[in-house]
Amino acid sequence: MKRLMNLTPSKPLSIFLSLLPFVLVFFLYGSLSNARLAENPNDKLLPSFSQIGSAIDRLAFNEDKRTGKYILWADTQASVLRIAVGVSISAALGLTIGLFTGLIPLARANLSPIITIISLIPPMAILPILFISFGLGELAKVMLIIVGTAPVIIRDIQMRVLQLPSEQLIKALTLGASTWLVALRVVLPQILPSLLSSMRFSLGAAWLFLIAAEAIAAQEGLGYRIFLVRRYMSMDVIFPYVIWITTLAFLMDFSLKRLSQVCFPWYHSNENGK
Repeated sequence: MKRLMNLTPSKPLSIFLSLLPFVLVFFLYGSLSNARLAENPNDKLLPSFSQIGSAIDRLAFNEDKRTGKYILWADTQASVLRIAVGVSISAALGLTIGLFTGLIPLARANLSPIITIISLIPPMAILPILFISFGLGELAKVMLIIVGTAPVIIRDIQMRVLQLPSEQLIKALTLGASTWLVALRVVLPQILPSLLSSMRFSLGAAWLFLIAAEAIAAQEGLGYRIFLVRRYMSMDVIFPYVIWITTLAFLMDFSLKRLSQVCFPWYHSNENGK
């Protein structure tokens, strides 16, 4: 008799099981919304699907009379640009410093303690400092993402470098390779997949920091819009924005995963559904 842990669903069953929670949430929300609106047609907590659809149409497909912009797309452009710049800079810092500290013991002894301390500082606690230091413009928002994600990526890359078999490095040195050549030809190709994985895992935190920064000081952005309309309890706007942020985060994660699979198939050869 097969144990429960050894039962693997077929492809159709796997798809059905994946979609089932979303369908249940959809029907549960519809039932609760209908019940609340039947009791109070002016209830704003659980708007109907038609109200949510009207809000989406107004924000995404009709120009704002005041700004002349399509609000949803303007907010999306602002937020995606901020998070792309912040995560990209964090990845560059993580790759450079992580490789440097992982490969060179003197650099590791010098920089690892301060990197560890910085990674333990709650980024939200220093948000006021960032706004005071860099102003209320784009730089402070990007810096919050960098401060929140770069130290974690650095430590992850450093750990990956330290996990490389020492025999590889010794052989390269024995054949006359310099430290720079070892880093470039032996270490770098093996840690690039780990860098993409670290970027994927940092996206959730990056979105959190971005939305917090936009809520405090911004003129446009997905987080800014959510906190702007909350005072009116406009759940018909908040729900679509939350779903849209989740969708964008998923697309970014999926894109990085596919990029890693295409560029580094050897890294994923032994993975199953990761």
